[in-house]
Amino acid sequence: MCGITGALSVPGSIAIDMPRALEALRHRGPDAQTSWSGEGVSLGHTRLAILDLAGGDQPMHSPCGRFTIVFNGEIYNFSVLREEMRLAGWVFRTRSDTEVLLALFVRLGFEKCLEKLRGMFAFAVWDAQSRELSLARDRLGVKPLVYAAYAGGFGFSSEIAALRALVPDLRVELDPVALDHYFSFLYIPSPQTGFRQIRKLPPAHAMVVGEEGIRRLWRYWQVDPNRRSSLSYPDACDAVREKLLEATRLRMVADVPLGAFLSGGVDSAVTVAAMSRLSEQPVLTFSVGFDDQRLDERPYARQAAEYLGTQHRELLVEADVAADLPMLIRRCGEPFGDDSLLPTYLVSKVARREVTVALTGDGGDEAFGGYRRHSQLARMLNIESAGVLPAWRCMRALTCRVEGLLRPDRKRVFPYTREDQALFHQPLQRHIDLASFFDAKEKEAIYTPAFSSELAGSDSGRWFAERFALTEGAASINRVLLTDSYTYLPEDVLFKVDVASMAASLECRSPFLDHELLELAASLPPSMKLKGRNGKRIVREGFSDWLPAGFLERRKQGFSSPIGRWLRTDLADLARERLVVEKRLQAWLDDGAVERLVNDHVSGKQPNARRVWNLLVAAEWVASVSR
Repeated sequence: MCGITGALSVPGSIAIDMPRALEALRHRGPDAQTSWSGEGVSLGHTRLAILDLAGGDQPMHSPCGRFTIVFNGEIYNFSVLREEMRLAGWVFRTRSDTEVLLALFVRLGFEKCLEKLRGMFAFAVWDAQSRELSLARDRLGVKPLVYAAYAGGFGFSSEIAALRALVPDLRVELDPVALDHYFSFLYIPSPQTGFRQIRKLPPAHAMVVGEEGIRRLWRYWQVDPNRRSSLSYPDACDAVREKLLEATRLRMVADVPLGAFLSGGVDSAVTVAAMSRLSEQPVLTFSVGFDDQRLDERPYARQAAEYLGTQHRELLVEADVAADLPMLIRRCGEPFGDDSLLPTYLVSKVARREVTVALTGDGGDEAFGGYRRHSQLARMLNIESAGVLPAWRCMRALTCRVEGLLRPDRKRVFPYTREDQALFHQPLQRHIDLASFFDAKEKEAIYTPAFSSELAGSDSGRWFAERFALTEGAASINRVLLTDSYTYLPEDVLFKVDVASMAASLECRSPFLDHELLELAASLPPSMKLKGRNGKRIVREGFSDWLPAGFLERRKQGFSSPIGRWLRTDLADLARERLVVEKRLQAWLDDGAVERLVNDHVSGKQPNARRVWNLLVAAEWVASVSR
């Protein structure tokens, strides 16, 4: 795992500052920071040594000297690819996957090289003969890559802060449309960032850049939505187990200490169970918890650890949230509102004391239907297909009226919940509703008239609809799961894990993110994934004999932090300073509405934790940009 950066420029273009960029990426690669420059090109690399600790230094040059690569990530099938290349006559100098990747690029070309890779990656290859830079990002978007095309040059990096350090004179402006998307989804979707001039390379995309600018940008992979598995349910369980074991084995290859996160949830427990079956030594596992029973999964993690015989480490944490939050927002480089960013960073710090690589369970929910919205949307689809949607709406309205009579203090006007509101929409809009934080009416209530006017024509749902279109042909709820794999998974979950783990100089890997496993999951019928209100049926039932009886039947809890309490204690002063005193969001949001949200929550009058948190994140980002 590493950090990469580089620039392509013509004489007279903006100067670059490679030392500053490498320093900005040092946390991603504390073991070495190196760079190389040629005519009109500079490449930089910071290394977190995982494989071939004595070799594999980057930037790495091909034997002929024509090609130079910088690479961030892991190619899990590199040993198989290495043997194929060796039999074809290629002579290797190191044991690193970087050299295998470069050899594939040289021998097969860019596109065929990408087809061969099974892993997480972001890389750039400079061709001194054609004078072009080829860049790519892995299929699911585990590893990040941002770039900026400007007059006379092109720069890229693993992080926005490092890119701005690399090109210090690059003029950037905040992007109001991106901020609107943030308030919708709590993340800014690719290819946008918080700045107009900086873009993310989307997952499963590649690009070729020349001295005149971007020559080509394309998507090189997506799940085939028309593929249908003919496997019986027992055979499908066997196939999922085998594929997960294979994916786990590939991710356990390392020349440094390796462990796993064990949250107590389904996916992390199954991952650790797979590791235990493959390892001759007890697996090192790590969990953290807060002094809040509603958020603390440590007892369940402990139960799984004892059953599997792991060397388990757990810690009750009290975060220095007033210091950690601003640091993590700077690492993100843009607003990011998932409050599990902080506990992910804390468990990464705990794990980094003993290991350099940790396996996780990320991706299981998207592949097999683990979120509450998946069962909600499946229920609506079933109701609609049965032709009883109007009757269901009437029943829900009656239920709300009866609840109001029985509990006048909780009187609610139908449709009150986001799920009830979605009953009046088409399937795509329902998914957008349940995947959004602020809906259109809620945004309108806090936006200033000037900001609303500036956003005329902007529609966060349009980006979502474009990803939904990629799933055309998939069966019912499978469209929902695939859409989440193209949206929420890379833009929220994987971005969070990358930022949090890299801030602690820890590499994270997840077997559930294996693209072959995702393709298998997508081919299975919805009935194998969702059963009633419970998701991940095939995981819960197919792996039930790997863990204590009943362990996998628990409902999903989520990895959250006590933000309500923090915003009344540790973060209360910061929230008031950024949102009420400095009014950092007044260019976009109504001062009075923001102040009421903050004061009502801090005073205990009205719990507004999620809203205040996400406004605070945006305000702290604005403050960090202006420094």
